[in-house]
This record gives sequence, C-alpha cells and structure tokens, in this order.
Amino acid sequence: MAGLSTPRQKLSALIITYNEMGYIEKCLNSISFADEIIVVDSFSTDGTYEYLLGHPKVKVIQNPFENFTAQKSFTLKQATNDWVLFLDADEVVTDGLKNEIISTINNPEANEAYWFYRKFMFQNQPLNFSGWQTDKNHRLFRKSKAVFTDRKIVHETLEVDGKSGVLKEKLIHYCYKDYADYKSKMLKYGQLKAKEDFYKEKYFNYFMMVVKPAWKFFNHYIIRLGFLDGKKGITICYLNALGVLERFKERKRLEKKNELAYYLVMP
Repeated sequence: MAGLSTPRQKLSALIITYNEMGYIEKCLNSISFADEIIVVDSFSTDGTYEYLLGHPKVKVIQNPFENFTAQKSFTLKQATNDWVLFLDADEVVTDGLKNEIISTINNPEANEAYWFYRKFMFQNQPLNFSGWQTDKNHRLFRKSKAVFTDRKIVHETLEVDGKSGVLKEKLIHYCYKDYADYKSKMLKYGQLKAKEDFYKEKYFNYFMMVVKPAWKFFNHYIIRLGFLDGKKGITICYLNALGVLERFKERKRLEKKNELAYYLVMP
C-alpha cells in the first residue's frame, strides 16, 4: 500500500567497564547516535564510574564482575530495545560504520546479527598484522534472537537464532594503551581461560605449557606476519604468548588447590 514505511528502529548501545578512563570517552562520543547507552561498571577505582554518572546520555549500573560472559549477559538484560550494539570500552565507531549500522537495522530484510571486523591500534598507530588481521566479533544483533553461551567465560560467544552477516566498515579497537595495561589484560584473560579449562576437566601438562606459548608467538609473529609490525609486533606477540603461559600456570594452581581441598576433607 502506497505511503507505508517501516518504523525507524531504535538502538541500545551496551558497554561493560572497569577502570576505563582514557578509553571510554572516545567510545561514548562515537555512539551518541544510539537511542540509549547503558554501561555496567564493575566498581572502577579510577574515576570511570563518577565520569559515567555525570554523562547526560549514559545510564550506568554497578554490578560485581564474575566473568565476561556473566557480565555481558547481565548487561544485555538491561537493554530496552531489540537492536543492540555491544562494544568494549576501548572500541570506537567510525562515521562510516555509524551510517552502515543505521541503514542495516532499518533494513526490513536485515539478518538477526552482524559480525564486525576490527582495526587494531597500538597506542595511536595501526597494528596491521600480528594475528589480528582476520579478527571479527558479533557486535550488532537483535536481543530477542541472541544469547551469550555459558560454555565460555572469556572471549564470550554469542549464539544466534537466525542468520549472521558481516558489515563492511571496521570497528576501531584501541587494544594497547601501554605495556603494563596490556600485560595485565593478557594475564587476566589467561587466568579466566584456566578456570574455563578447569571446569571442563582439562588437566595441566608440562609439555603443553612449553609448546603452546612458543607456538602462539611463532604463529602470530612469523606465520601471521607480526614481524611486519616491527617493534609493535614483537611486543604484542610476546604478551599474547605470555597470556597462554599464564593460562597453564593458573591451571596448575587450581589443580593443586583442588587436591589440597580434597585431602583436607578426607576422613
């Protein structure tokens, strides 16, 4: 019937934070087009929460951090709109991506979810290789058609009831602020992955503790061309390998703790 059109779709932008001053400002500025912005903060100590409280477009909620999947699942429940844009605090939506997001959600034939490729930034310089050149994540999806699987507690996975597409424009990811920040992030990821392994009854192995980190560095630095990123590539590939080593160290600690608890309760 002439004159009818599809109603404009509303968008909820969601972010989880912990000590994100220096990142969150750029992220929020880039998503000001969203109809609502909800940030779930896990009790930041660097002023992030106070900054968010004073932001006119942000609804901020504090919730204790258990793991990434649990925190993102909690955050997703807060959205009032079906279309959701889920970002990390160190990610920025470009003008081109903004326009593509708006046109996509207002397309009557849109898929239920969309992958975003990401452009990684080492401080303010692009990181073109080092294993990240094919990285992509679900960032835009219908809340009614997706759920974060509880089988992973880090590098959370979205299960989609329907089709997924890929947007052409890339999301900017400021992955590296400084050495200490990135190292802390990789160690934390390694520890969470160890808990995931422990729950799945994957046992510690000395041989794999040597082989896996070495392979991670070789794969990202040589096979995936990290050496073309110069000193940046060495730093990123080393710290990524360090995260894998921490995964095995933490798995060993968890097994020893479990053994000790077992012997303490033995009659």
